[in-house]
Amino acid sequence: MTPSLSRFLLRFTLAAGLGFPLLLRAAAPVHDLYLCASINSTSRVMGGGGGAKDGIYQRTADGAFVHRGLNMPLLITLVVDPRAPERIYAAGLSGAMRTTDAGQSWRILTGWDETEPKSLALDPQAPDTVYVGLPDGFIVSRDQGQTWQRREQGLPARGKYTQCLQVDRTCGGRVFIGCEAGIFLTEDGAASWRRVFPATDTVNDIQQSPHDPAHWVAVSQSAGGLESRDGGLTWTRLPGLPNEHALYNVTFDPKRAGRLAVASWTYGLFTSEDDGRTWTNRNAGLPETPRVWRTAVDPDDGRLYAAVYEKSLYASADFGRTWRELPGMEGSVIRSFTFVPQAR
Repeated sequence: MTPSLSRFLLRFTLAAGLGFPLLLRAAAPVHDLYLCASINSTSRVMGGGGGAKDGIYQRTADGAFVHRGLNMPLLITLVVDPRAPERIYAAGLSGAMRTTDAGQSWRILTGWDETEPKSLALDPQAPDTVYVGLPDGFIVSRDQGQTWQRREQGLPARGKYTQCLQVDRTCGGRVFIGCEAGIFLTEDGAASWRRVFPATDTVNDIQQSPHDPAHWVAVSQSAGGLESRDGGLTWTRLPGLPNEHALYNVTFDPKRAGRLAVASWTYGLFTSEDDGRTWTNRNAGLPETPRVWRTAVDPDDGRLYAAVYEKSLYASADFGRTWRELPGMEGSVIRSFTFVPQAR
């Protein structure tokens, strides 16, 4: 019998076997890793049968990744309720979804005019509040997705395509979103918005430092990398990163302050180990001309991941200096990484 999502949300131990130094493999992880991904092939249709599936992939005890739960086309991101690990929210092609039985069944929460959400998050200070970014704006639920309200006061009539959102972990109701028209901030739970950085095309990702809550970094289609040191109120260009083509996402190393990584379709992967002052290209060891769709850092051991579009998933134990291909995600498109604390 195939294990249900409820089993993989409980507890797994990452076995030695990835070929990394013993130092990084000594302690059992305290997080499970889930990917929102598709595995493409010319012989199958997205969401159809015939082999690999779309949706949630889980890291198993031997370090491989296996599909869990339903075949859900174009699943973009998922969030687990910190109070109840069996309650999971996801953003996908059909809208915002929720499971209350750890993935055995799912319910679409949003209506016909609220499909294809690009981003979804819970407010850590009020986890019944769900924020969702849409191609045409922004919606909020205060009751775990039972009802929704448009919350767009202060957003432009044009340019409110919301690619990303990030909730300030230290202040309830404080949310940043990345749109076509720039970065917008609400400090009242989306009742009103104001623009804190103007842009002419999409802001693709916004992240808050796990070490300094006042430090924020964003990446964009053509404005390059951006950072704020005052809680997101003002933004400046990050030196050393190109801006001729898109940068897709940014990640902080939760274990080691000063380490960041940025993924790009055109440029591959960049890392910084001095808090973004200088950057180094880390494509050596990845496929030729790597289109790095997403990157992440494991909060347990600091290992760096690079998801190369329709190639595979790669990991580095030395922050990008050397790479190793991981089993189970060959031919994949990985849209997000989610690390969930294990139940104890």
